[in-house]
Amino acid sequence: MSYLIPSEFVTKMVDAGESKIFMSTRDTVIRAYMAGAILALAAAFAVMVNVQTGYPIIGAILFPVGFCMLYLLGFDLLTGVFVLSPLALIDKRPGVTLGGVLRNWGLVFIGNFLGALTVAVMMSIVYTYAFSTPPDKVGAVIAGIGEARTLGYAKYGAAGMLTLFIRGMLCNWMVSTGVVGAMISTTVPGKVIAMWMPIMVFFAMVFEHSVVNMFLFPSALLMGGHFSILDYFIWNEIPTVVGNLVGGLSFTGLTLYATHVRTAPKRDVRAVRARAVA
Repeated sequence: MSYLIPSEFVTKMVDAGESKIFMSTRDTVIRAYMAGAILALAAAFAVMVNVQTGYPIIGAILFPVGFCMLYLLGFDLLTGVFVLSPLALIDKRPGVTLGGVLRNWGLVFIGNFLGALTVAVMMSIVYTYAFSTPPDKVGAVIAGIGEARTLGYAKYGAAGMLTLFIRGMLCNWMVSTGVVGAMISTTVPGKVIAMWMPIMVFFAMVFEHSVVNMFLFPSALLMGGHFSILDYFIWNEIPTVVGNLVGGLSFTGLTLYATHVRTAPKRDVRAVRARAVA
């Protein structure tokens, strides 16, 4: 069958986490770089669709094309390894250590950031004719997003920081569900459908994705957004990364692992029936 039952695909999640921890530095960074670049281009595409149509939901419906492409090609996002790599440690796979998990996270973060930054520079050139004119409509919208989603949180202080963190949690609940979706089916159409649904939800609800933001905010700064690099890291990237980690691992990774791999003892069906008869 093309559909894998939960106990099968959760085991695949643990296997995938283990393989990522032992992957070479070169391969990890290259795969992460390409993932960041493809997702950044998809984000630029979605913003363009929003501007052209005036309907953000259309951009949300189309944005998952980038996510599907990068996962079908075997590339890695930080939001995905936040969920997969720790499962190999929790499952006590031989040779897997906390240091190995942290190394994987660090390399993927660097690769994603460099890939997204590359596309941020390239698209900023496109939006401004190599910085010779003010940004076009799409570029102006991206610059506005950068300001609204840094200073917009900062003006609320602790309440803004909590909101940002929760949006990061909710984001990777959905995104990591998309990562798992790629393992549910053995066919390409099945994988795409399973990935598409949760990714569309996260984008439509404007949750905070650390890798998408690695494109949006640097490109906004390049095109004259009225906020600083420090604003970007303190009032978006760092809380978003932490929220993505907590949300993806707690709502997706640990829940699936706990109930499909390390299951609780089953109830004695015969004893239950005997009590019911009595």
